[in-house]
Amino acid sequence: MTDRKQELAGNLAQVEERIAAACAAAGRRREEVTLIVVTKTYPADDVRILSELGVRHVAENRDQDAAPKAAACSDLPLSWHFVGQLQTNKVRSVVGYADVVQSVDRARLVTALSKEAVRAGREVGCLLQVALDAGEASGRGGVPPAGIEELADLVAGSAGLRLDGLMTVAPLTGEYAGRQQAAFEHLMDLSTRVRRTHPAANMVSAGMSADLEQAVAAGATHVRVGTAVLGVRPRLG
Repeated sequence: MTDRKQELAGNLAQVEERIAAACAAAGRRREEVTLIVVTKTYPADDVRILSELGVRHVAENRDQDAAPKAAACSDLPLSWHFVGQLQTNKVRSVVGYADVVQSVDRARLVTALSKEAVRAGREVGCLLQVALDAGEASGRGGVPPAGIEELADLVAGSAGLRLDGLMTVAPLTGEYAGRQQAAFEHLMDLSTRVRRTHPAANMVSAGMSADLEQAVAAGATHVRVGTAVLGVRPRLG
């Protein structure tokens, strides 16, 4: 085993222990929570090692990095998640490899995703990114809670798209700043509301390296972990 593979295997084991312990503490079964490893800024070689170690879900946030990486790893049994803010001029490229787009936050993006999914003959899963802070003013994207149901209906009615559920990032401002578990519990309440109309949209993506335990406690179905598996990211030059 190479040094890097040994390092990643050890990190994965530690993250697995954390998820398992959080599930036990919350009275949940371990299989209720799916780990998505965020591989942004790391090379395709690391993705290949992760696949060898049993990882099946990886996430990226920049198309210019993700597209060549996904192409280089196209032989692997992976589901690719796009988790970054997505501009409409990148949609065609992203639809070419992403199985799930977790950052759907506006009608114009839904229209673009639908058009390209149909053109590519693909079905793309969509999560609505919910802004629990100042929304667009925060620069992180997201639809405010009041707009979720209308956007959910639009995704569900769009050709080539599948409404999978909701996603959020722990807010840095507003009433939920520093209160990750409360924020994630609010996301679960919003998920319940969406599922009244769209019962299959039961995916809730929340929690990262620092707060995955709070996300599991709140009921998240997917956690997005990067640093705890891959290490501290190199600075982008």
